[in-house]
Amino acid sequence: MPELSRRRALTAAAALAAASGAATLAAPTARAAGHHPGSSPAPFDEVYKGRRIQGRARSGGGHHDHGGGYAVFVDGVELHVMRNADGSWISVVSHYDPVTTPRAAARAAVDELQGAALLPLPAN
Repeated sequence: MPELSRRRALTAAAALAAASGAATLAAPTARAAGHHPGSSPAPFDEVYKGRRIQGRARSGGGHHDHGGGYAVFVDGVELHVMRNADGSWISVVSHYDPVTTPRAAARAAVDELQGAALLPLPAN
């Protein structure tokens, strides 16, 4: 049996740590959302910081269908949202800050807009 070298031991330890760390980081996001990655979130309709935010199951297709059949609106204008593979959500406004629900994505967009109007994405 070959001797275990220091390099092999460190490589194996690093690989094991990376694998367990990735599983630990990905799992809480899906669990925190309270949904299985394939399920549709509950609808919402509220006023957040003076802006009306809404979310509901999408009726019909459309070119903004990355949200798995879910539509989000800020003051009646559609906010493009997308569900990631780990169950988290991002929007066109806060693309690099994933959140656990579409409601949280709408709230993050309102925070980021700081009172500015959300402009609709042009249809292709």
